[in-house]
Amino acid sequence: MPKPKQQYDFNKLTKRLRRNTAEAIVDYNMIEEGDRVMVCLSGGKDSYTMLDMLLSLQRRAPISFTLRAVNLDQKQPNFPETILPAYLKAMDVEYDVIERDTYSVVKRVIPEGKTTCGLCSRLRRGTLYGYAEENNFNKIALGHHRDDIIETLFLNMFHGGSLQAMPPKLRSNDGRNIVIRPLAYCKEKDIERYSAQREFPIIPCDLCGSQANLQRQNIKHMLQQWDKESPGRVESIFTAVTNVKPSQLADRKLFDFASLVVDRNAEPVQKSRSEHSEERVMKWMPAKDLTSELLM
Repeated sequence: MPKPKQQYDFNKLTKRLRRNTAEAIVDYNMIEEGDRVMVCLSGGKDSYTMLDMLLSLQRRAPISFTLRAVNLDQKQPNFPETILPAYLKAMDVEYDVIERDTYSVVKRVIPEGKTTCGLCSRLRRGTLYGYAEENNFNKIALGHHRDDIIETLFLNMFHGGSLQAMPPKLRSNDGRNIVIRPLAYCKEKDIERYSAQREFPIIPCDLCGSQANLQRQNIKHMLQQWDKESPGRVESIFTAVTNVKPSQLADRKLFDFASLVVDRNAEPVQKSRSEHSEERVMKWMPAKDLTSELLM
């Protein structure tokens, strides 16, 4: 049995994750009435946490929607194929397992010692998109969190020459699928603590996890150092991602700099930011969370 202080801290952590998830869902209108949400479960801490949060919020949500867990078995050597089905059955969660041997494709195409993440990700994404279409899922939920979004921003800046990250909500290039990231406001360290407390049966990724010195790992280390040396800097970076001003950058496709002219009679531009509706967020939260907030 956990000690009272440990239980209190875990409850507080759970409420924070749940609230952050609810705020992201409301801010980006991720889930709507009647949605069929395909919850992509890899067996990692992030996707387990995402499933927990969505199941919890579904019970309180002011709308009706369905969740179905989907795992992609990529036929990696020694993949423990019984772990996820056993876990989901015990949780009484509906699920499907897609079997695609993308592992052999990746190993055949990518030279030994080179990063496999890019090709692996594209093959996985294509498989999941196709499965969502075939089975009439109109939303695909992925477990990326706030730190993933920030890391992707710097990866693209440092190595891709572009200013882009991971959006909390995305329509695929062909317009046939919508991807949502309900954990977009959640910190990785909160997810790590929650996962450890919940003792999820974690499945490691042998394709990418075994490769040292990945660019993403270098970015992650840089951000961790910043967080230690300058607390609040990472939060400020994420706020910047949600507060973009195209006229203050230099992309001519996003802002028409060439047509700027002097207008002495123009009205001053009013600063405004779109904030989430507190009332709408509250409708997603369990009653016990609301009661505890009032008592704090």
